[in-house]
Amino acid sequence: MTQVLKNLVSLLSLEAIEEDLYRGSSQDLGFRQLFGGQVLGQCVSAASRTVEASRHVHSMHGYFLRPGDASLPVVYQVDRIRDGGSFSTRRVTAIQKGKPIFSCAASFQYDEEGFHHQLPMPDVPGPENFKSETELARLIAPMIPERLRERAVSDKPIEIRPVTLINPFAPKACDPVKYVWFRADGELPDDPQLHKYLLAYASDFNLLTTSMQPHGVSVFQKFMQVASLDHALWFHGNLRMDDWLLYAMDSPWAGNARGFSRASIFNRAGQLVASVAQEGLTRLREDWK
Repeated sequence: MTQVLKNLVSLLSLEAIEEDLYRGSSQDLGFRQLFGGQVLGQCVSAASRTVEASRHVHSMHGYFLRPGDASLPVVYQVDRIRDGGSFSTRRVTAIQKGKPIFSCAASFQYDEEGFHHQLPMPDVPGPENFKSETELARLIAPMIPERLRERAVSDKPIEIRPVTLINPFAPKACDPVKYVWFRADGELPDDPQLHKYLLAYASDFNLLTTSMQPHGVSVFQKFMQVASLDHALWFHGNLRMDDWLLYAMDSPWAGNARGFSRASIFNRAGQLVASVAQEGLTRLREDWK
């Protein structure tokens, strides 16, 4: 396991400070605000710590309420809404400076037998055919804003290899469909919950920007105001974050300064391991000049 991956695993581990109250440190990825994936992963981690180990998280639905501060820790308050015969439900509120920045509900279930079907995996070349985002960033390093450059070209805990190549610093209009391969950069312990925390973290990369592709714009353009508004994630079973996963994204709609994106996540064997949906703010700023 690389050091940057160890740091991410530690980031998602959380510190218990009181009954159903946890604290997580923050990671500055060079953005203007806290990366939403950090809060997603830490929320799933906090909720999981209040549920018996035989019940596994199968869904979470959350809303981003305020921008987070990457220089401050985040406190997570867990509300044990219900423990039923098969399902457990938790509400988690992420707090900074005394105010909620994110709120979500997560559901957990025992493993059960039942009907099964899934959509087929898209026919996409394997990850060995593509360069990582970090390698691609190094090729265009002079184009990257100085405040983001060091992070963009440095090693990452999650290796992302785009199938769909888009230069965010010189975007061109294209169909709202995107494929990327991703995995944790190193071998991980056999802890199913940890792999789900990491998937929640990684699920916030690339998704919202899919809705911007038909319009030839990107988050790095000064006239754009972009932020995640909500996030939904369904886990269809156990998965391995230290093996390649395919993130197949599309955006069926954008309007009213919002973009909607959805995605399926497959492992290399073609199994659908998770589904994702997100809506975000994609506003043209009037005050950018």
